[in-house]
Amino acid sequence: MGEKKELDDGLYARIAALTERGDRECEAERFREAMADFRQALALIPEPQEEWEATTWVLTALGDCAFQLGDFAAAHGYLTRAVRGPNGLGNPFIHLRLGQAQHDLGNEARAKDELARAYMSGGPEIFEDEDPKYLEFLRRFMAGI
Repeated sequence: MGEKKELDDGLYARIAALTERGDRECEAERFREAMADFRQALALIPEPQEEWEATTWVLTALGDCAFQLGDFAAAHGYLTRAVRGPNGLGNPFIHLRLGQAQHDLGNEARAKDELARAYMSGGPEIFEDEDPKYLEFLRRFMAGI
């Protein structure tokens, strides 16, 4: 595989500033405002965006915000792209949010797979601050019920 591509320092700084502002908005539970920051950051990433690690973390942030807003279809879209990006596959948080979105969209088979991936790579701790319905769903699946 080729050498890892890195964004130039100036572009990276602009993307980082937008994502940091988005993170602050998330902490204040201003998810719509955060999404605007994250979308601006995503727009700065050169094509093909899938080659850049920054794309993975910006898409993950967008997916998390959409999930927090209850827009599970949008969360699914962002997180599906994120899991395909550099270091996306196997990331417990991405699999957690993707599984939760799948669950809330009624896609039980995909939800089971993604939540199991999150559990296997992140352990039960990844579910600690989440609605208990997701871990209960996964436990029922793992018990074969």
